[in-house]
Amino acid sequence: MLVLAALTAVTALSVSPVAQAEERTCRGTLGAVTVDNVRVPQSATCTLNGTRVGGNVVVERGATLAANNIRVRGSVQAEGARSVRLQAGSRVNGDVQLKAGGSATVRDSFVGGTLLLDTNNGTFDLSRNRIEGNLQAFQNTGALSIFNNTIDENLQCKANNPPPTGGGNIVGGNKEDQCAGL
Repeated sequence: MLVLAALTAVTALSVSPVAQAEERTCRGTLGAVTVDNVRVPQSATCTLNGTRVGGNVVVERGATLAANNIRVRGSVQAEGARSVRLQAGSRVNGDVQLKAGGSATVRDSFVGGTLLLDTNNGTFDLSRNRIEGNLQAFQNTGALSIFNNTIDENLQCKANNPPPTGGGNIVGGNKEDQCAGL
């Protein structure tokens, strides 16, 4: 009886599935494939074309991401990235957070959460997007262009130098500070 119980326990342990989200390191190009998470390592360049991401995309220091027509169930996060481009019908269900990096383009895309630009030093083009959360731009030191976006919550801009330019934005909440006239 003890032998049978021990065999049953060993069998149960050996066939129990372990759920793990796998991370795909991207250097080069990923096409129309489905992956769990994507990481663009330091100083690498990654192009995503029609890629489906079940989790998050993380762009590391000095790295470049160019994404066209992607679907991300989670968020896109970049800290210290050289460049981030989301365009051509890309869809991010979570937030897009771009901090302490270079330039970015978010054009003709959907963001299900907040689009945050914080202490970046490059040129930014934010045009024709649908943003279900806030669009927030704080302490950026490059040219910042915000045109023809639909933002469900607030458009908030503070301490950007030069101040953002733009117009034609439809905002469900408030247009605040430097973005009051956009």
